[in-house]
Amino acid sequence: MKNIAIILGLIVTCLAQAQPKVYAIEPLPNKEVSYTGNLSEGVILDDLSWAWSSSNACFPATQQQKFTGKHLFFTGIIPKYSEMTVTVIPKDPNANFSVYAYEIGVNSNDLVPNLPRCIRCEADHKRERNVRGKAPQDHTRVVTDLVAINNPYRVVIGVTGADGLSEGDFTLVISTKTR
Repeated sequence: MKNIAIILGLIVTCLAQAQPKVYAIEPLPNKEVSYTGNLSEGVILDDLSWAWSSSNACFPATQQQKFTGKHLFFTGIIPKYSEMTVTVIPKDPNANFSVYAYEIGVNSNDLVPNLPRCIRCEADHKRERNVRGKAPQDHTRVVTDLVAINNPYRVVIGVTGADGLSEGDFTLVISTKTR
């Protein structure tokens, strides 16, 4: 009887974790492209420990509250000899969004929370206070330092809400500079 209860618990857990939507993006060399979305299409990630593992180092565990809302994913290939900047612009300037982006091999489809390792991961979220030498933060979130030198890479972008935010329109802007 105990085994049946455990199996039923696992089934309920699996059904509760919805399959995430992943939208294709097409970063264009030396151009800016934009996409729109709404967090309501995303999923809640129950496990964020992938982000602070040493294999990924995306954001520290102390900042996990900034990534507890729904996650909506976008993926595309950053061409070799390129740098990419990802900007999330919430429609509501009072909405607290966060963003992260990681690079993996072009043939990989690893999606968090099942991300054993990545080449690079960068994140941006609302800072608790102003930082000397940096401009005051507005409602936009920006990830920079996504680079591909001799090889192209797959980039996976996660747009998420802070403090459990699960709804909100946004524009995702991808700027790619290629030499």
